[in-house]
Amino acid sequence: MSTVVVRNGLVVTASDELLADVLVDGEQVVALAATGSAVADSWHADTVVDAAGMYVVPGGVDAHTHMEMPFGGTKAADTFETGTRAAAWGGTTTIVDFAIQQVGGGLREGLDAWHAKADGNCAIDYAFHMIMADVNEGSLKEMEALIGEGVTSFKLFMAYPGVFYSDDGKILRALQKGAETGGLVMMHAENGIAIDVLVEQALATGHTDPRYHGEVRHALLEAEATHRAIKLAQVAGAPIYIVHLSAAQALAQVTAARDEGYNAFAETCPQYLFLSTDDLGKPGFEGAKYVCSTPLRPAEHQAALWRGLRTDDLSVVSTDHCPFCFKGQKEMGVGDFSKIPNGLPGVETRMDLLHQGVVEGHISRKRWIEIACATPARMFGLYPRKGTIAPGADADIVVYDPNATQVHSAQTHHMAVDYSCYEGRETTGKVRTVLSRGRVVVDAGDYLGSAGHGRFLKRDTCQYLR
Repeated sequence: MSTVVVRNGLVVTASDELLADVLVDGEQVVALAATGSAVADSWHADTVVDAAGMYVVPGGVDAHTHMEMPFGGTKAADTFETGTRAAAWGGTTTIVDFAIQQVGGGLREGLDAWHAKADGNCAIDYAFHMIMADVNEGSLKEMEALIGEGVTSFKLFMAYPGVFYSDDGKILRALQKGAETGGLVMMHAENGIAIDVLVEQALATGHTDPRYHGEVRHALLEAEATHRAIKLAQVAGAPIYIVHLSAAQALAQVTAARDEGYNAFAETCPQYLFLSTDDLGKPGFEGAKYVCSTPLRPAEHQAALWRGLRTDDLSVVSTDHCPFCFKGQKEMGVGDFSKIPNGLPGVETRMDLLHQGVVEGHISRKRWIEIACATPARMFGLYPRKGTIAPGADADIVVYDPNATQVHSAQTHHMAVDYSCYEGRETTGKVRTVLSRGRVVVDAGDYLGSAGHGRFLKRDTCQYLR
């Protein structure tokens, strides 16, 4: 096996910052030692990576992606090959994607279909959550079997009636099974029944533009569903994880539950920290580029979300990466905003945007790594194999230039989508070198990785509940 030493960088993890060299043997980190120490100077390796003036951070863990996801008669533009390659370019070395149970089908059938999509195609390591679209006796029994295979989290929807929606009774039963088995239930918390009424009324009055997507998916309907999901979880004696939280009112529900000592967790996404209804309301049909669910909120919600990240009421930042091209896909909703495929690209830009939060003083460097690497790894049973730089961890390492500037653009990103949500935005900080399990896959503007390098990861149950 080959050896690598990363020298002269500032190693930043969720718990520490230290000037240290990192020794990699094969696929794992085997030692850290203070830069310039006799121990570090004694190391000789096949490859030396000079990280002087750089941060050395764990590879990012994006715990919410949707590669090749079918939606509304089309499917997400990124395949597992293109999406994981783009992730590597952006300093993310692990994704957790969502396998989908079809109504009338079993969890096993859905999981097997996603294994077939990903196997041999991923540039970085990957794992799966399971979307439960049909909660019944059979699928509840299957939950335990899947947990034994390392698929330990299950997503339900309070939104999308007729597609993914589960009523409160089904949600309660899934939460009870989660409490019994250790499976973590993830919740898309929006009142989909009420939203469908508002959609129908908006279209009937000629309100068809993309901005109405945000108006009908009212922040109070996210808050109500978040409150209801937490209370159902408390009745079941189960933890709950709220996905892609976007509204200050919904965050208040999570904060209140956590203050009372309940195991309520939530993630937000970069789009809610940097974009707003101003983008959704861009003239013409441009706002369609920013249609996602939960929707973008007015800019004043951003301060509450950043505060939630600082206080740990928001535990994780994922992307909900589900890209649809503007041409031919988002355009399906011309004249009817409800037909715009819901989803944004983001797997490549998450680490950079969160570092911009460091630059602007919203979060510390260690908190950056905590919410982007360590906590998602712990939340979904991958720590300390992923999410940190320590002896025994996988050698997923990013050499990050904190002073480099970049301008985001569809012309330069590597995601398979024809627009950037951040077109023309300048940020400070950029990935220079990426190691995935000890292999250099990105270096100084060159891609050195390959499809098939990434491996499926069997996950433990949530490590916050042990």
